[in-house]
Amino acid sequence: MAHKHPHADGNGARDMEINPIFSREPLTIPRYALPPGELDPGTAYQVVHDELMLDGNARLNLATFVSTWAEPEAVRLMTECADKNMVDKDEYPRTAELELRCVHMLARLWHAPDPPRTVGCSTTGSSEAAMLGGLALKRRWRARRRAAGLPADRPNLVMGVNVQICWEKFANYFEVEPRYVPMEGDRYHLGAREAVELCDENTIGVVAVLGSTFDGSYEPVAEIASALDDLEERTGLDVPVHVDGASGAMVAPFLDPGLHWDFRLPRVASINTSGHKYGLVMPGVGWALWRDEGALPDDLVFHVNYLGGDMPTFALNFSRPGAQVVAQYYNFLRLGFDGYRRVQQTCRDVATRLAADIGRLGPFETLTDGGDIPVFAFRVRDGVRNFTVFDVSAAMRESGWLVPAYTFPENRTDLAVLRVVVRNGFGHDLADLFLDDLRRALRRLSAQEAPQRTPEDAAGFSHGAEAKTTKTTRTTKTPGRG
Repeated sequence: MAHKHPHADGNGARDMEINPIFSREPLTIPRYALPPGELDPGTAYQVVHDELMLDGNARLNLATFVSTWAEPEAVRLMTECADKNMVDKDEYPRTAELELRCVHMLARLWHAPDPPRTVGCSTTGSSEAAMLGGLALKRRWRARRRAAGLPADRPNLVMGVNVQICWEKFANYFEVEPRYVPMEGDRYHLGAREAVELCDENTIGVVAVLGSTFDGSYEPVAEIASALDDLEERTGLDVPVHVDGASGAMVAPFLDPGLHWDFRLPRVASINTSGHKYGLVMPGVGWALWRDEGALPDDLVFHVNYLGGDMPTFALNFSRPGAQVVAQYYNFLRLGFDGYRRVQQTCRDVATRLAADIGRLGPFETLTDGGDIPVFAFRVRDGVRNFTVFDVSAAMRESGWLVPAYTFPENRTDLAVLRVVVRNGFGHDLADLFLDDLRRALRRLSAQEAPQRTPEDAAGFSHGAEAKTTKTTRTTKTPGRG
């Protein structure tokens, strides 16, 4: 469906009346059509600048996982590289070299068996990177099926219902049946036993999420891989794992080095992450890596002449700026391992402390404590009758804070929560200000006679916690070859 303006169709809306600036005459310009002539650059800037003042303050946006702060030096480098097209590797060989270095750095960070030979690429974000991982799984499965003389027309992908919506898009765009494991009781993400129960000969892979957008928790990747090892031993079914590490793949290596979730597990075929989340880059970069050349079918790879040699590329987007890749390399160089560890530890410290403080306020109960990725979810306790999480979200928005409220998906739709994402730049001082505003909001909300907001009133900024289309969800599938 084509994008439609939510407030007007552009035909009858009033044109913009532009105030005089210095000696310039007042102007009237159309909102939804090209002006008939040119504008002074200062006037055009002021028109756009003034309208953007009505946007929310990005630093107070506790819904988004995307970085909202960067060092001035990183911003300066991005400005210097804004005109470089990432795809033109022969024209911008040094930018291409920095991309390759980032891939090798991530390969070592994620314990690839042979980092110099690890295949990977930058993308526009973790959604594109996830789709590339899924597409590689599908092609590998299809090649195996055809080589064995078996039908390859009914691929499926197993994942928890808590996956980011990009996986629903992947299943739709690339014609793969999504098999969602619903939430049950206090299990808010994918479990190993539940994943294996949905696998069969048509399963191209299992997606394990390192940092669920619903509550910030890690899925048990090692347990899932072990259960799939047992499945192969019993049935011969070889089902690979893709780790969606959009957030956690840039947190766990620094804060949880003993957690096995990456290429140390032989069943992990590929990993994606978002450089513009806990990779600490401004929006516009993600990364996809495969454990070795065999994990990425060669028929998906395009080869580019680069510095007299061959550089394989694999991406859905073509033209895009190299600025974010350069900023990623800057961050890797600037912070190093210990710098990233300190930044992520501070985020986790703020998250766990803020979650504990909110839990002590009385009306709230925390579901998670921010101890995995620095994200936590909390709900209104049973027995509180005069306001809902949706009332709290609306009240905090009046003070400038964007705190998403949403209901959980299938089998736990009774559970409505608020979620806080702690990012670099949201320190203990801002956490104190947030708590002050929350306490003030609670005094007013507690005086209400009844809730004023429902799920239908919630703003659409849950950032990954959207409900999935689960008509293909299965819960009792017995693994086997038939």
